[in-house]
Amino acid sequence: MIPLVRVLIASAPHRDTFGYSMPPPGLLRLGGWLEREGVGVDLLDLAHELAAGRLPAGDGLCDAAADAILSRGPFDAVGLSVMGATLPAGLAILERIRARERALPLWLGGPGTTGVDAALVTRTGCVDAVVRGEGEVTTTELIQATAAGSSPRGVAGVTWRAADGRAVREPDRAPIADLVRLAPCAWHLLPSIAEYKRITGAADGLVPIDSGRGCVYDCSFCTIGRFWSRRSRVLPPERLAYEVCALRGIEGARAAYLCHDLFGANRAHAVAFCRELLQRGTPVPWEVRARADHLDRELLALMGHAGCYRVLLGIESAAATVRERCDKQLDPRLDLLALVRDCVECGVTPILSVILGLPGEGPAEREASLDFCARAALLGGVNVSLHLVNPQPGCGLGQEFGGEARAVEGIPPDMARGAGETAPERGWIARHPELFTTFALLPGDEAEQRALAQIAEALPEVLQRYPRTFALLRRVLGLSAGELFEVWQREGRSFEACARARRDPLVDDLLAVEQAAVRAGALAGAAPARGPRALGVRVAVRCDLPRVLEALRAGAEPPRGARPGWIAVVPARAGRPLAGTRTLAISPEAAQLLAALDGARTLEELESRHPGIGAAIGRLAHAGLIEHGTEDRPAPALEEAAS
Repeated sequence: MIPLVRVLIASAPHRDTFGYSMPPPGLLRLGGWLEREGVGVDLLDLAHELAAGRLPAGDGLCDAAADAILSRGPFDAVGLSVMGATLPAGLAILERIRARERALPLWLGGPGTTGVDAALVTRTGCVDAVVRGEGEVTTTELIQATAAGSSPRGVAGVTWRAADGRAVREPDRAPIADLVRLAPCAWHLLPSIAEYKRITGAADGLVPIDSGRGCVYDCSFCTIGRFWSRRSRVLPPERLAYEVCALRGIEGARAAYLCHDLFGANRAHAVAFCRELLQRGTPVPWEVRARADHLDRELLALMGHAGCYRVLLGIESAAATVRERCDKQLDPRLDLLALVRDCVECGVTPILSVILGLPGEGPAEREASLDFCARAALLGGVNVSLHLVNPQPGCGLGQEFGGEARAVEGIPPDMARGAGETAPERGWIARHPELFTTFALLPGDEAEQRALAQIAEALPEVLQRYPRTFALLRRVLGLSAGELFEVWQREGRSFEACARARRDPLVDDLLAVEQAAVRAGALAGAAPARGPRALGVRVAVRCDLPRVLEALRAGAEPPRGARPGWIAVVPARAGRPLAGTRTLAISPEAAQLLAALDGARTLEELESRHPGIGAAIGRLAHAGLIEHGTEDRPAPALEEAAS
């Protein structure tokens, strides 16, 4: 135990809204560990403080953050946890604390220090020590040394500044072998989950769980493997299931985000975790991150049954040669599209993360990636996420290209959104650009980089909203995915207007149905109704829509014969965070009946005016086209859209 020591550990501020919506899992676990060791510990999430308006968003951010830290004192030490994007803010904050508290030990930790730890202690003057890698044991021993009035000499995992200004790099610390040793998360040291969700307006209630640590791979664009010393460990399945299920007792918590990057790498663990959840009744939905070669249909089916609703897959490139150049170590024979189909059919929404502009990517390789994304989006329930690579310090690309990498005005780095925007941060970046290549792009032609940035920004939303219309337009115009994107951009209009400009009845029908799906998804929160009310959006179509969709998925020519009819697009009531919509063919009589149901009249009132209507309403309700209005359940109205 460490007597009479009080420290503050904070995460550096940023404006990335995804990060705002959740407390930092590393701090939660570290705070619990230090408390268990007898340390008086304060945790401060500066990103949340910024989102809550307790810190200014402008150039005074770092001054205000330093004030917020010191106002909680006094402390025996202050540590900041940083990502690559928040490293400039972290340094600016520590610089301001050092100006006011000359003797206070100031420490840095987190992935943002990877590869630059020695430079940070020799160049800055405000960083006394850097905790490398896993923080629990190292931070505890660093606190013990500080409490004893000693230097960090001999504390494994620390890089510290000696009296003569030199950086002393102690040996690496072996990671904790069995994560059962980890302390419970210190939820009481940060604002409540309900407060996080109230500040951000996030309705998903997503809560991070420190479910495992490390990565055995060394992809050239990523620092994670090196930060964790190329080791991977998982929280025991029973412990992890317990922590996920414990979210039921936390206000505002609706789903768990398992933060480990390699779910399924330890297949036995993944299976045991899913079975443990099933035994507990799978009360909390959850999502994960995984490699494509660690999943298969059998495991995905089990995950889906156990409550998994989304998985982030690092595809990086559809071209095996590009993945090989970047040390992805993904078997080139792996059928990525089949894996995406398995995800969808097992009820697990895949997020496909693809990086544009990687070394080794030429026009053909890029087109392969865009074509893969477009084909995958056709499967339904697929999210596409496109990025430009940032050669972060400490990763292979950072070492290879860091000296040449430069920021490009107007292209916000994917890894640094919402950070590096204030004058103090920009000052640090300008003085030490080689330490902050997270804010840079790989060296290359600026016009091409801007074109890639445009694709990354605009194409995913189109593939999310209109994947079938996009596929049909490709076939109608005889274009690749990249070529169609260029045509759309040259026309300078919305994608919807670009599609309608073809004046093709089949394109118009498909666009109308996909626009109806967008509107149907937005109707899920409509006010309650008194009586039966139709769900979703009706669309009059002229084509044989089921056959058209089947042909597009198969890559075949869609049928052109006219077959007028009606389609209903309704919200899917699957009880999961990403329920989506369903598309159903309906008869003209059903369409007419749906149009008459506005929810204003009860079933008894309708039956009295139209004897026998109750049976028809019952059949449509069973098909999910009608919801009986109640006081406590919202009943979305069914709108009409003409194709």
